[in-house]
Amino acid sequence: MAPFTADLLAVTRQETRPLIRLALPICGAQLAQAGMSVVDVMMTGRLSATDLAAVSVGSSLWLPLMLFMTGTLMGLTPVVAHLLGGGRGGIRDNVHQALWIGVTLGIVAAVLLWLAVMPVFRLMAVPEEVARRSAGYLAAVGMGMPGVAIFQALRAFSDGMNHTRPALWISLVGLAVNIPSNYLLIYGGAGLTALFGEGLPGPLQALPALGAVGCGIATALSMWVMSLTMIAYTRRSRAYGDVELWRCPTPPRWRMIGELLYVGVPIGVAIFVEVTLFTLIALFIASLGEVTVAAHQVALNYTSLLFMLPLSLGMALTVRVGHTLGQARPGAARLVAWNGILIAVAVALLNSLLLWLTAEPVIALYTHDPAVMQLTLSLVGLAMLYQVSDSLQVNLAGALRGYKDTRVIMLITLLAYWLVGLGGGHWLGEYGLYGWVPPLGVYGYWIGLIAGLTVAAMLLGERLRRRSKAVAHGDMELPDLRG
Repeated sequence: MAPFTADLLAVTRQETRPLIRLALPICGAQLAQAGMSVVDVMMTGRLSATDLAAVSVGSSLWLPLMLFMTGTLMGLTPVVAHLLGGGRGGIRDNVHQALWIGVTLGIVAAVLLWLAVMPVFRLMAVPEEVARRSAGYLAAVGMGMPGVAIFQALRAFSDGMNHTRPALWISLVGLAVNIPSNYLLIYGGAGLTALFGEGLPGPLQALPALGAVGCGIATALSMWVMSLTMIAYTRRSRAYGDVELWRCPTPPRWRMIGELLYVGVPIGVAIFVEVTLFTLIALFIASLGEVTVAAHQVALNYTSLLFMLPLSLGMALTVRVGHTLGQARPGAARLVAWNGILIAVAVALLNSLLLWLTAEPVIALYTHDPAVMQLTLSLVGLAMLYQVSDSLQVNLAGALRGYKDTRVIMLITLLAYWLVGLGGGHWLGEYGLYGWVPPLGVYGYWIGLIAGLTVAAMLLGERLRRRSKAVAHGDMELPDLRG
């Protein structure tokens, strides 16, 4: 144990800076993409409550689909990192197969958004006018799903090549397109006249206000701008060495596609499970009253922003571990993985400190209702407790993905999030604890979150310990996805 600790301290000095250098642009890209959702909510909310409800309901359907696609395509990142570390060919072919997967998933997602939403709205008892506007919003967003899938595939390639900055800059381009196009399409000529005055040409003043549908069109436009910009960048940039990505298209190779799906689909399922966990909790809490719902949403939104840094660190850790394994240095990869976990703990403690210092002023930006503020503060106190387990679980999962070990992550996620987190939280919230503790309401659900994240961190930690040790000692080989 002592030699391992000494080696880990030595690796910390040389590995921490490259890891953080990779993670920060990823974090910026995640925040920029989250900013698009914030803009959508703010602008439609200023138009009407019906349009805001339409966008909110619609987002609960298309965002999980997009995140499933994103997670599935993230399987390309460790594959590219391994091939790059080993100096081997096959990167271009794998990226082309990921693009085939992305285009297919994007088209399927678009068709679902065009044809399958109204039955879901009826099942959810969504008011008729909200359902009608939301269906129009989703039909527009569906046009952009193939574009965002192409962007995510190319982003996974770029990240795997240790080149994470393009995703940041191109996400900022997407945000820069999203804001003015949202304003123009949501508010129409009336919005332009209010902004620039009556001197505008008549055709501009006559533009219709499309509301939620306009928001969907702006979202799709941003998706395609990001996609085309990423294509242009990967075509022209010299940052990718001799990987001539667009030299000669590779037709579908079913074996290689199957191998990428073997790594990627469990990632997509795990992300989908995590997203639906929070969606279902929000639905359960809806019956507890407006104050509870508002406090829950404020606390969750605030803590989700802070989660972007450990999430980005986990994505960067996938690249560093995969790259080191590709260099045929399994012992060093084990140290790289555990160094990343140490940094994740430090980041979690930093987040807890930020919550402690900034909770009251930040919550005041969301609401002035004393009851909502008080309840939100108590929920943020619980959020401080799960910062370590949340940061640990996402970075342990990131390290394991560097080992191409994704199916176990999916199974652990299902167990920890749905059984322990959702099931346990619902039981505590609705029934209490066998007569000893009364029903805890919203606190029960948040305690369930803490328990679920803690169980996930413990199980993933044991999995990484065994996996990294077995690979380092030569007792286990990793799948070789060269095609």
